[in-house]
Amino acid sequence: MSERVVVTGGAGFVGSHLVQRLVERGDEVTVFDELPPDPHAGARYVAGDVRDGDALRAVVTPGVDVVYHLAAVVGVDRYLAQPLDVIDVNFGGTRAALDAALGAGARVVVASTSEIFGKNPAVPWREDDDRVLGSTTSDRWAYSTSKALAEHLVLAYVRQHGLEAAIVRYFNVYGPRQRPGFLLSRSVHRALNGRPLVLYDEGGQTRCFTYVADAVEGTLLAGTRAEAGGEVFNLGSSTECSVGAAVALVAELTDAPTSTVSVDTRAALGPTYEDLTRRVPDSGKARELLGWSCTTSLREGLEQTIAWARANPWWLQTADSGAA
Repeated sequence: MSERVVVTGGAGFVGSHLVQRLVERGDEVTVFDELPPDPHAGARYVAGDVRDGDALRAVVTPGVDVVYHLAAVVGVDRYLAQPLDVIDVNFGGTRAALDAALGAGARVVVASTSEIFGKNPAVPWREDDDRVLGSTTSDRWAYSTSKALAEHLVLAYVRQHGLEAAIVRYFNVYGPRQRPGFLLSRSVHRALNGRPLVLYDEGGQTRCFTYVADAVEGTLLAGTRAEAGGEVFNLGSSTECSVGAAVALVAELTDAPTSTVSVDTRAALGPTYEDLTRRVPDSGKARELLGWSCTTSLREGLEQTIAWARANPWWLQTADSGAA
């Protein structure tokens, strides 16, 4: 049965893929975003700032079944350069989205992040594991803190107001359409433009890369399964891969030159920046309650991402926002 759905941030990377899937399954979809729309047949686009409660309430009206709240300021480059925007949008925008959904009687799925856990060394991380963060003098932690406070908001609305809501935490999501400001998207972008690949801090740190289609499926399940109400879910691959190995795989799949530029993140991003040595989710809860698992290998996901990039030269002409 089709539903009426609103996606905040639906013109962004994950949001655009989510909108595509919602349209494909026959839902009536409204995208609310201040970014230019990524057009999808059957989706309505409304321009607006997610912090504008009146504008959101005009879109999230009685009869809307689900609000997928993905609007946020994301990316290391942005939360180092725009910490105030990060806090304001990620917290204030979530408050406005929750208020609108509560007034309309809609369910909500809020997108969060693996950054929640900070630098907790005890991996894999379960949903209720401790957060370990650095000093507030480091803008590095503004994003993690803003998203954690957004999660507190969601759970408070659930407990105090009876809002039906769930939280999904993404772990290093990648794929077609992602701006070249993240490790894999930047590596593909540079490789296909014939530029040396960037290796940060010698590439020994590890990540669990999650293909966007898998992340979207988990998000949809959180929006449809009754078991998801009031719960938080890690959505991430269980395969741990070093950054160096991931960059080497991009070079292999693109037939790119093997030369790399080594970058010291402290020197490039400032002395208060802290990278994480490991970032590994325990996704058992999503598997047990939602029936979700990450099914796309890194090789398969990169092959699809590279094929898309080759077919979309406009993306290759966009600016690379990384260091070096």
